[in-house]
Amino acid sequence: MNKLYRIAIIAALAGFLFGFDTVVISGADQQLQALWGMSDLFHGTFIMAMALWGTVIGAIFGGFPTDYFGRKNTLIGIGVLYFISALGSGLATGPYLFSFFRFIGGLGVGASTIAAPTYIAEVSPADQRGRLVALYQFNIVFGILVAFLSNYLLSDFGASPWRWMVGIEAFPALLYCLGVLTLPKSPRWLLINNGDVQSAHAVFEQLGIKEDTQELDAKSTAGVSEKLFQKKHRFPIVLAFLVAFFNQLSGINAFLYYAPRIFESAGLGASSALLSSVGIGITNLIFTLLGLYLIDRLGRKTLLHIGSYGYIISLTLVGIAFLQEWEGILVPMFLFLFIASHAIGQGAVIWVFISEIFPDHLRAQGQAFGSSVHWVLAALITLFMPMALSAFENPGIVFIFFAFMMVLQLLFVWFMMPETKGVPLDKLSEFLER
Repeated sequence: MNKLYRIAIIAALAGFLFGFDTVVISGADQQLQALWGMSDLFHGTFIMAMALWGTVIGAIFGGFPTDYFGRKNTLIGIGVLYFISALGSGLATGPYLFSFFRFIGGLGVGASTIAAPTYIAEVSPADQRGRLVALYQFNIVFGILVAFLSNYLLSDFGASPWRWMVGIEAFPALLYCLGVLTLPKSPRWLLINNGDVQSAHAVFEQLGIKEDTQELDAKSTAGVSEKLFQKKHRFPIVLAFLVAFFNQLSGINAFLYYAPRIFESAGLGASSALLSSVGIGITNLIFTLLGLYLIDRLGRKTLLHIGSYGYIISLTLVGIAFLQEWEGILVPMFLFLFIASHAIGQGAVIWVFISEIFPDHLRAQGQAFGSSVHWVLAALITLFMPMALSAFENPGIVFIFFAFMMVLQLLFVWFMMPETKGVPLDKLSEFLER
């Protein structure tokens, strides 16, 4: 295997743990609520959304270890957090202890959305950067698929199936930690944040990447202490905010967390609902692969165009199906279209795009900002989703709202979003800050 691809794949496996950890709770959702007799508000706050609040904290503060300790060391720490979270959640004896360990895993998820895309972007040549960073998203959806499949296979395993569902993640977390130990440090971090010119050039040479060494050497002592929130950085800040904002206002995280519950609302039985969730994972994986193939060919903006139209059509159809009380196969089919639209559009683009639009010395801070917006909204939507599904007599209204937000995303893509395909990182940051 090409050395560059091996390195990118190992780093991107943080996304596998992200996807698995995020969605595995969907299988335990109703078991835990029944076991501990929790209200919708308590259940949404302490069981379903607690990992997301950990993710928010990890995203807000994850830029610091990514810059100070380095991208590689932060990735190792992330693997340790996942391992502790999986064991602790599986062995938890009550809702508060369970929530604490889910929070620990959330810290790993949040930090991974900064460290992994940043690391991969910094070891990638411009013409391959899109698909290499998109490997992170591929691993997210692969982790989601494995979590859905694992939940289905473990749904009747033992006296407390939920313990096996959430605890099994400890095994891939341990393997991931061992893999990251074999990675080189990011050459751009060595140069810009650590001032180690010799080691940085050695890694670039090892990876076979040709860079403007004089320009990079000049940057090794320039602008390191610069702050993100300045007037000249406002355009990339706005871009990162809007991409993350619309990603979550599609309803994607709310749907992934509550997929079995939504399928049951559409008239499917509990077992069929879990199995349909596996179908969601397969659809997500297939169209993420397609997005990964196209992202350096068609570009980021084109994929978001395609995804926006797919969102609008699919979410509108889901809303109408619920409002008209169409039961059976139609709702799952429309939701599969929704997942396909996300996978080829926002899913493939978000982490690539945010990792590209900030200069080297601010990349981790910018990634942290975009990730924080993404995860704050994800946590809020997941928190209120059970109440929204209960408050409205028909859940179709919720999906119509998400469809309207995707119309606004389409306008953003048309009129504001630049194309970043194939542009070297240094040239791209100069263009966006003019």
